[in-house]
Formats: sequence, structure tokens, C-alpha cells
Amino acid sequence: MRLNLYISSSGFCSRRQAERYITAEKVLVNGEIAPHVYFVEENDQVEVDGHKIKQPTQDIYIVLNKPSGVICTASPTIVNNIIDFISFPERIFPVGRLDKETEGLILLTNDGSIVNELMKEENNHEKEYIVKVDKKITDTFITNLSNGVTIYNPRKKDFSRTNPCSVIQLDDYTFRMTLSQGLNRQIRRMCRHSQYTVTHLQRVRIKHIRLGSLGLGQWRYLTEDEIAGLKR
Repeated sequence: MRLNLYISSSGFCSRRQAERYITAEKVLVNGEIAPHVYFVEENDQVEVDGHKIKQPTQDIYIVLNKPSGVICTASPTIVNNIIDFISFPERIFPVGRLDKETEGLILLTNDGSIVNELMKEENNHEKEYIVKVDKKITDTFITNLSNGVTIYNPRKKDFSRTNPCSVIQLDDYTFRMTLSQGLNRQIRRMCRHSQYTVTHLQRVRIKHIRLGSLGLGQWRYLTEDEIAGLKR
């Protein structure tokens, strides 16, 4: 297994962060600084920044109904981080993120191999949200969201056009939105484009995995069928 994937699949950090450790020469293999391209063999001993890397004996897949206020980071220096909140006895990390004030479904795992697959925008994985706004919804507002709007993209430091998406009104102030993009604070920015403010945002589905009746702040293991769907 390639070194960066070996480190990320242990749950220590993301593959991108593993690359940074390797470039900074903070990764040792059998006591020697690792080359940038290296394939780990069965008996190799790997250390990252002084931490011994061990592969988990079993892959862990969890879905959490994240409350508002919990921050989707594995960094122990961040107050209210998601790892402290869930307090799982083994090393796991969140797949992607939800804004601090956003509630709902987020996956946590120790399997780094699924992260890139789920995070690649070109794979068009659906994510479904329930959105409540501060004033009555109009047909024009729904149409604009459905067709796509232009919002600021801080990663590109430019404006991006959102893709057409499914938007279904549920009541005067609430709608269901299904996205296959992952722009920064996308739903909030899309609503703000039409002078609406999001007052409550909840993610209820990623691909085939649904939040269902899982209580706020509670978590459960994924079923075998759900895991198979992630890897398919």
C-alpha cells in the first residue's frame, strides 16, 4: 500500500495531511526518513511526527446526528470538536464536514480509502437537506434555487455557478434540497443570493444512507448493506 494511503487508512489523518507530513520529512519508515513515494510492506514500522502508525484490526463506519455547535474536525486543540463529542474508544475521523451551526448526518470512520471516493465532486454523490428560512417561500425563490445561482466560492476566491438541483417546498418556510456539489456554505449562500436567511439546516441523507429516526446527538454503526453501498 502506498505510504500516504497507509497513514490515512489508519485513521491518523487525511491522505492530504499525510502527504504534508511526508514532504516535511516527519514520516519515518523503519527509523529512516521516508521517500516521497514509498510502498509499505508487511513488516515495516511507520511513524508520523513521533506517533507509531497501526492499522486497525476492523474497519469502523458510524453515522452521527450532529448537533449544532459541534465542529467537524479531529483536531484535539479545537473546543467542541466532533471526536471529543462522540468519545469513541478507537481512532476515527469525520468524512467531510458540516458547518458548526448545521445539524444532521455525518459519517465517521477509520477507513481512509473511502474518503476520497465520497469527497470527489465529480462522483456526483447526492446529499439531501431540510432547510428552513426566515420568510415565506415564493415560487421564484424555488425556481432560482433549482436552476442554480451564482455565489462566492472562497476556495477559488471567485464566483461559481451552482448546478441545477432538486428543490421541493414542504411548507411556507421549509424546503427539501438535494445537492451533488460541495461548495463552502453552499445552501446558506444560495439562499442569501435571493435575500433569504437560513434559520435551520439539517442534512438527512448521503447517497443511500439516511438519518431516519436517529436522535440528535446519537450515533449508530452502518449496516452491512450501507457499507457495501459506500464501497460499490
